[in-house]
Amino acid sequence: MAMGGLWSGPSPYNTRSPIRPMKDILVLYYSRHGATRELALAIAHGVDSVPGMQARVRTVPAVSTVCEATQPDIPAEGPPYVELRDLEDCAGLALGSPTRFGNMAASLKYFLDGTTPQWLSGALAGKPACVFTSTGSLHGGQESTLLSMMLPLLHHGMLIVGIPYTESALSTTQTGGTPYGASHFARAGSAGHGISADEKTLAIALGARIARTAASMSERP
Repeated sequence: MAMGGLWSGPSPYNTRSPIRPMKDILVLYYSRHGATRELALAIAHGVDSVPGMQARVRTVPAVSTVCEATQPDIPAEGPPYVELRDLEDCAGLALGSPTRFGNMAASLKYFLDGTTPQWLSGALAGKPACVFTSTGSLHGGQESTLLSMMLPLLHHGMLIVGIPYTESALSTTQTGGTPYGASHFARAGSAGHGISADEKTLAIALGARIARTAASMSERP
């Protein structure tokens, strides 16, 4: 059983089907204290709920201010580090980061800055994408982070998928959740309590929506 009771069986990090080919949605995130990771796993759960689709969960190493510092090639725990081929293989992308002064974390930006070959080849053009974030305060930059995370995806020619107000939790949530993407509000002193029920519901809905979008696009002649 994986985190939050969302999975039983294969690892959520690589859910390749041995029976039939599946299309992957890359769920790529950076998480410092675990909240963004929880959102990523909920989004992955939503992806996996759509027939023919599966989540490929990946993360990025932290960026160090010490030039000599290095990260191991394989993380000690959690999902593997992303590779450029993961972007090329995916049918869609869910991109997540905690807020850093109203923008994405440097670790995720560093990876995206290295995707020029994929931009030149158009490897991501026409694929659906969504974004998600976590902040330590309610007005700590959730929406600006989500909107700024969309910019490199638009440069890649991706099609942005948000959360519609037909999701009732978007109108009733007292924590995170925006039409621009899934989000978590980490209240002061609430460390370790995890994402709220509404936040999880919206993250799962976003994962299912991007998976359905990717599935419907792949069916077009």
